[in-house]
This record gives sequence, C-alpha cells and structure tokens, in this order.
Amino acid sequence: MSANNETPRQDVYSRITNQIIEALEQGVKPWTQPWNAAHAAGHVSRPLRHNGLPYAGINVLTLWASAMTAHYAAPIWMTFKQAIELGGHVRKGEKGSPVVYADTMRRTEADEATGDETERAIPFLKAYTVFNVEQIEGLPEHFHALAHASRNPD
Repeated sequence: MSANNETPRQDVYSRITNQIIEALEQGVKPWTQPWNAAHAAGHVSRPLRHNGLPYAGINVLTLWASAMTAHYAAPIWMTFKQAIELGGHVRKGEKGSPVVYADTMRRTEADEATGDETERAIPFLKAYTVFNVEQIEGLPEHFHALAHASRNPD
C-alpha cells in the first residue's frame, strides 16, 4: 500500500512505532518514567491529563518518550483546545505529541433473513495531539507549580 493510500489508523500506528524506535536509537528507554519529583503533581508514575487523570496503554510510552526527548519535568498534557479553555495558549512553533483513544461503539442491526435485532460492537481508534504544559503559556499557576520543600519542625 502506498503512502498516499494509508488510512489515518495506519498513520497513527506508524507515528507511534517510529517515535518509540527513534527513542531507542538515541539510547532512551521510553518505558521509564522521566519526570522529576519536583513538580507539584507529586509522585507520578504515568503521564496525566489536564484534569489529573492518568493516561493508559500505549499513550504512557509515547508521552514518556516525548517528555524525555524534550526534557520536560512536568507530567501534565492537554490538547490545544483544552489549553485555550483554561486561558492558555500553545507557544508558536511547538510540536505536539500523538495520543490515541480506543473504544467500541454499539450498533443495533436487523438481520434481513430473520428480522431479529442484534447488537454489534464496532471498535474505533481516534488519534489526537497533546502538548506538555511546558509548551503552553498563560495557564493557571498550579499547572507549573513545583513541589514545596518539606520543612522540619526543629
């Protein structure tokens, strides 16, 4: 199949696979957590959405790889639209990182021969682009806050 005939689904697979291969070729293990503990989000084992929910699946690897390549300390990611809704804006020239959303939708179909209705699950994959909060200006301060050093009561 030529590059012009690739479906968006194949393009997503290729982009993610290539990102992981590039990280490995640079000596980076994309399955290791890259963020430092200085971020106010605390101990983070997975990349976080703007609302604090962790990413899962292949998105964890792709966002770890992106964070390590760009040396991001913050574990928080959001879409261009989410940044705008939160009062921020992605800096001009910044490149986003691919993430995917996989799910199934249910469809009820009538069997032409019997007239019986059956429910069928149809899998789908949606790709979108997210940006690390370090690529975004104008967000509320808590997205960029560093953890405060703990004080001894002595």
